[in-house]
Amino acid sequence: MKFIRVDMTTKQVKVEEVPQKYAGLGGRGLTSMFVADEVKPTCHPLGKNNKLIFAPGLLTGTTAANSGRISVGAKSPLTGTIKESNSGGSFSQKMARMGIKALVIEGLPAEDKFFVIKVTMDGVTIEDAPAEIIGKGNYEAIRVLNAKYGDKVGIALAGPAGEMRLPAANISFKDPDGNIRSAGRGGLGAVMGSKKVKAVVIDDTGAPGVSVKDPEAFRAAAKRFAKALQDHPVTGQGLPAYGTDVLVNILNEAGGLPTQNFRRGRNEWANDIGGETLAATIESRGGKPTHGCHAGCIIRCSQWYVDKAGKYITSGFEYETIWGLGANSCIKNLDDIAYIDRAMDDVGVDSIETAVTIAVAMDAGVIPWGDGKAALDLVEQIGKGTPLGRIIGSGAAVAGKCFGMTRVPVVKNQAIPAYDPRAVKGVGLTYATTPMGADHTAGYAVATNVLKVGGFVEPLQKGGQAELSRNLQIATAAVDSTGMCLFIAFAILDIPDGFNALIDMINAMYGLSLTADDVTALGKSILKAERGFNERAGFTKAHDRLPEFFEEECPPHNTTWDFTDEEIDEVFNF
Repeated sequence: MKFIRVDMTTKQVKVEEVPQKYAGLGGRGLTSMFVADEVKPTCHPLGKNNKLIFAPGLLTGTTAANSGRISVGAKSPLTGTIKESNSGGSFSQKMARMGIKALVIEGLPAEDKFFVIKVTMDGVTIEDAPAEIIGKGNYEAIRVLNAKYGDKVGIALAGPAGEMRLPAANISFKDPDGNIRSAGRGGLGAVMGSKKVKAVVIDDTGAPGVSVKDPEAFRAAAKRFAKALQDHPVTGQGLPAYGTDVLVNILNEAGGLPTQNFRRGRNEWANDIGGETLAATIESRGGKPTHGCHAGCIIRCSQWYVDKAGKYITSGFEYETIWGLGANSCIKNLDDIAYIDRAMDDVGVDSIETAVTIAVAMDAGVIPWGDGKAALDLVEQIGKGTPLGRIIGSGAAVAGKCFGMTRVPVVKNQAIPAYDPRAVKGVGLTYATTPMGADHTAGYAVATNVLKVGGFVEPLQKGGQAELSRNLQIATAAVDSTGMCLFIAFAILDIPDGFNALIDMINAMYGLSLTADDVTALGKSILKAERGFNERAGFTKAHDRLPEFFEEECPPHNTTWDFTDEEIDEVFNF
């Protein structure tokens, strides 16, 4: 396995053996441990001392179902905390097949121009970025790079927002169809832009593939694991049929669908933007209602959303984005939301952060509530770098300050996602305490609070929520290290053999004898490293809090965020 370092100051590339302390890590485990070890916690995220690391997971590149995620790590320009963001696409699997454990980009170039880092089996080169992609949208950049390097290469991109080093900028990855997936949260596209890396292009021609110590045991475990995913009603039926947007009507019914900048948890137009309507619209227009974001995905919660003439608009049209624009910003037309989603992918900004920022802008009177065309214009202004576009591209916390707002739903400056913490209290504790800033994927308590996966903890009551969030955050840190899609959690929480099969695959691949206790220990060690980094960066327990407007009642249940500081601090008591 190779550990590649690219120094943008000297333009030197080092290909090293994997340091021993990282040998047993992958994905988030590797990115977070590396950032905690090598990045100065008090550094400026866009300065010379930050480092950007790409790492496939422990099972990436194998035949294991849903194992194609890439983890990207750095100090976040949005939150100032440690950050791991992950994505689908083909990049991670190509890295793993080439025997690359990690790719690290460090330093800052003196030149005021952008570069492409090209990775092949023959080595790593740093080339001038084609002039015609600078300042251009990601779809055009992918077209140009495909023409130059071949359409089978993997691509990681900093879009126009990343070039401008805006805090909501993401890193966009080409998917197997040449469209876009995103490592969305935390502004890591701005870190890539600060290092003047427009793109990383990876060509796995001639790659040997991954080696598995016990292929027969691996195949048997992989088969059991895939069966668990297919047998579970969420991963085998709900997500393939309706995508993640199936959650709109479910959360609306539960009174936890944040509407009009988190003023209430239910609205009367939810079905117009819900997964059932989405799927019916796609089918009637000849799009693809189910689709995988990376090779080997059997959940297939992605889709191709097309216009009335059947022309592709966007894919991976997620619940979070549709909620942020459709419920929180009161835009009631799916086509309007789809075009905004495409524009966010094209300029390269996190669609959760930007959708929440748009709602804050609407609340401030910058544009009218529910105006899809005006919202699209705001996103396009990000790509043009107008003063207003730069404010929107800087995320909800910055926009809230610029507009003089108090109702700004963020934790550690990262926008709160699509579940109201007053109505789904377990996920509220995750928002407050995760080292990443508000992030539902860090400990998805919605599964147990609302979907009754892995048991049931009453979402409107405080009892049991600290334990739920804690256990899910520990488990998630471990799952994020495997290269697995987070959605496998539904099956492994409910089907014991699914979880056992996951551990058996890791053991068969590496010749290990890990137990469930070892997986828990891994999750704990990752969280401790992440929180240790944040503490050295100046964060305290006082930062693990929700905004005070959540003390207001949230209709229809009229519940409030009523956890004491001591109760919140209990989450990380391990």
